[in-house]
Amino acid sequence: MQVLHAASSPHLSIQTSKAPQLTWGLLPSVSVNSSPFSTLHFSLHSQKDQRLLWTPHKRVTSRAASVEVGDSSISTGTAEDDVLKALSQIIDPDFGTDIVTCGFVKDLQIDKALGEVLKPLVSFRLELTTPACPIKDMFEQKANEVVAMLPWVKNVKVTMSAQAARPIYADQLPAGLQTISNIVAVSSCKGGVGKSTVAVNLAYTLADMGARVGIFDADVYGPSLPTMVSPENRLLVMNPEKKTIIPTEYSGVKLISFGFAGQGRAIMRGPMVSGVINQLLTTTEWGELDYLIIDMPPGTGDIQLTLCQIVPLTAAVIVTTPQKLSFIDVAKGVRMFSKLKVPCVAVVENMCHFDADGKRYYPFGRGSGSQVVQQFGIPHLFDLPIRPTLSASGDSGMPEVVADPQGEVSKIFQNLGVCVVQQCAKIRQQVSTAVTYDKSIKAIKVKVPDSKEEFFLHPATVRRNDRSAQSVDEWTGEQKLQYTDVPEDIEPEEIRPMGNYAVSITWPDGFNQIAPYDQLQTIERLVDDVFESSVQA
Repeated sequence: MQVLHAASSPHLSIQTSKAPQLTWGLLPSVSVNSSPFSTLHFSLHSQKDQRLLWTPHKRVTSRAASVEVGDSSISTGTAEDDVLKALSQIIDPDFGTDIVTCGFVKDLQIDKALGEVLKPLVSFRLELTTPACPIKDMFEQKANEVVAMLPWVKNVKVTMSAQAARPIYADQLPAGLQTISNIVAVSSCKGGVGKSTVAVNLAYTLADMGARVGIFDADVYGPSLPTMVSPENRLLVMNPEKKTIIPTEYSGVKLISFGFAGQGRAIMRGPMVSGVINQLLTTTEWGELDYLIIDMPPGTGDIQLTLCQIVPLTAAVIVTTPQKLSFIDVAKGVRMFSKLKVPCVAVVENMCHFDADGKRYYPFGRGSGSQVVQQFGIPHLFDLPIRPTLSASGDSGMPEVVADPQGEVSKIFQNLGVCVVQQCAKIRQQVSTAVTYDKSIKAIKVKVPDSKEEFFLHPATVRRNDRSAQSVDEWTGEQKLQYTDVPEDIEPEEIRPMGNYAVSITWPDGFNQIAPYDQLQTIERLVDDVFESSVQA
């Protein structure tokens, strides 16, 4: 039977087995290529127990003892194997493995219908990590097709679902942010480039793709959100019992802005603004969100640093215009995100061109967006044309992608939305698997995001290299943790991501070590030939 190749997917959860042979971008039980569209799914038993544990693929069960086909019958196990084998033909080409091995298939059931003509019903669920999958319909169609081709199957029922929204390190966040999967900053250091327009239209594009979305307007001095959207309730309400803020809502997207606080725009000093932003962002009842879009204010000062410190930004989208001056300012913002370990995944060049008399004109010049892409290696560039309707929709309170969902501008934002979904999934996968512990070889595997290098560290060496105040005197630099204080056979109890820059390692004595990726890269490594002999043994 022909192998069916499903297009790349940013949403599918991958559950893997405990086999010990691991390489970066590879699942423990299969050899695959790193995919920008697939996300590793770990066994997260609870929000307080989000351990990076490889969990074995469990055989799904069916209710029927056997399935009869004509004069013969197929045992439950054989029928189940037939279905899983058929589904394993569907390959994610970017991740290089099938949906069964990845653990996408859930709740497989095989029921024998009553009547003169036996019609066995095969039902199962494909679980996604985000409902905004741009190709979920294709996966559903292919799953129906390959199972229906089995000779004994007469009916197929495929259900699509998505996991509950959650970050990969929820227990380290303020309560209001613990049920948000991805936080994306839309930023430009220069004002007036259309950053708020991009942020709002991107948010409503993601919502149209099926995601649960919120927008946070972080500009306290000049909030734009009250002008760009028209919620029925234009004032924020506080929950008196929980002392939390209830966001307002427009067309299914949750909204928070200082402009909805009844004070318009602020006249206050920087530290006070940082406090207001912190309160608005962390005490809001966001609920379960797949994406929270933060409309960043211009600049690289206190407010921007506060936002990057109090929330784990998954990624950033950079907005610029064709002018050289815009590139100079935008470059500052890209460097800021780079230092804060926030990946910039796309550049949007606004007000690029317009078409008239069969020609395309570039009134502000060309090349600012391309310069950002080339100089900083940001992979994706999107050009927005000069459109009176785009500006008018921002002033009317109805975003362009809502007012004209089939227009040219909406198609550009749809492409941007797909890019954001794909890149966020890639980043989550890389962060989730950056540092793991392999019990079979008693080694810590490190594969820093955006690096091709993979190496292994001895747990005791990692523990002895702790640089916190408990291990090193902050004033004198004297080493307080002695070599003999750490047993050679020590093993980490838990390893959890800390943003995009470090991991938290819990040791048997209860000590939580913060290990930045930069530090792990400088620690003495296990010798390759010793590691290979351990794997072979």
